[in-house]
Amino acid sequence: METKTTISMLLLCVLLSISLPAVRTDYVRPQPRKNLQFPWNPKHPSLPQQVHLSLAGENHMRISWVTDGKSAPSIVEYGTSPGEYTLSSQGEATSYNYLFYSSGKIHHTVIGPLEHDTVYFYRCGGQGPEFQLKTPPGQFPVTFAVAGDLGQTGWTKSTLDHIDKCIYDVHLLPGDLSYADCLQHRWDTFGELVQPLASARPWMVTQGNHEKEKIPFFTDAFASYNARWKMPFEESESASNLYYSFEVAGVHVVMLGSYTDYDELSDQYSWLKADLSKVDRKKTPWLVVLFHVPWYNSNYAHQGEGDGMMAAMEPLLYAAGVDLVLTGHVHAYERSKRVNKGKSDPCGAVHITIGDGGNREGLAQKYVHPTPEWSVFREASFGHGELKIVNSTHAFWSWHRNDDDEPVRSDQVWLNSLIGSGCLEEKTYESRKILFSP
Repeated sequence: METKTTISMLLLCVLLSISLPAVRTDYVRPQPRKNLQFPWNPKHPSLPQQVHLSLAGENHMRISWVTDGKSAPSIVEYGTSPGEYTLSSQGEATSYNYLFYSSGKIHHTVIGPLEHDTVYFYRCGGQGPEFQLKTPPGQFPVTFAVAGDLGQTGWTKSTLDHIDKCIYDVHLLPGDLSYADCLQHRWDTFGELVQPLASARPWMVTQGNHEKEKIPFFTDAFASYNARWKMPFEESESASNLYYSFEVAGVHVVMLGSYTDYDELSDQYSWLKADLSKVDRKKTPWLVVLFHVPWYNSNYAHQGEGDGMMAAMEPLLYAAGVDLVLTGHVHAYERSKRVNKGKSDPCGAVHITIGDGGNREGLAQKYVHPTPEWSVFREASFGHGELKIVNSTHAFWSWHRNDDDEPVRSDQVWLNSLIGSGCLEEKTYESRKILFSP
């Protein structure tokens, strides 16, 4: 019966989804690996599963986990010594139904205030194993690990293993997490897969097309994603979990939604405009933005899909002096020069596409030729990125290809922030007034 139900759900989702175009290969890279297998491992219904962290306002973190038992408490006990929990916090819980699937109890508990750059030990629900987390630093340097379009394949495992060897403070994920695609148990196995990393460092995510999972007349879009991966949207005065912002050390990070309204009359546009206008570049000299669908893309895959969002929102990002834009969706890597309005501009943002975390759909291996003048480096391989922001003016970006399971630093560059370039002062009143006009 379970097999028939799973097949029926999969067929329904396939019929309701839009097929992506196949990409022919003229550049041979490792083939996609099979989905990981997760043997059934029964646990006591009150024990925490799928534990992950996210930032939740200044000096606070949200701890999320799932229990099979509906009566388990949403309490987190924590402290700075193993086994000694001098503090505790009570949270909230939710659950959801998706066709024939009923989720476990999904807990979200905010702890804090926390000290910067400090190791804490914690326990979820009053029992079970002890976990350990490290809070981000309060000042430079700060390091972000970046990987999008993860999924649950052998390449995903390779990417996560490489990230685990990186000394980083926060993980950034620009959409397409589990590739559950309506099969809700894959959300559970994804949570199990990433728990070793996500329970130790905050994971800040935004949605991709594979999080949509909408079935007309049956399920709302993003129901599973919103229930499981609660981000600090309320803390950043957003009305939706699909877009929000946060600050860490001297960096203001904005997470946008490619699959919710973004035109000038939308709530997201109004929120973005207000959020960017409040950024204090003396406090946070770096401004980084993430969303799923790239605006600057010289791969044949997904050409033009970001044009509408780009037309609406690029003027806001340019006026605010955004330093770096990180996206996914295209299953390959590409880095641009500083760009604006489709061409190089020393006062624009650097755009990086990094949708190559290990998805099951394979790599997008065919590029447009000749290479656009704004494109600096492009390659179709699985991998991850590391962004080390050293101080208020300099950052080091590197992309690490997964080649035969060995991490290879294939692209690297020093970035200068716009705050130290004079660009913000040089921009005319006309280009900046968009942020402050009614």
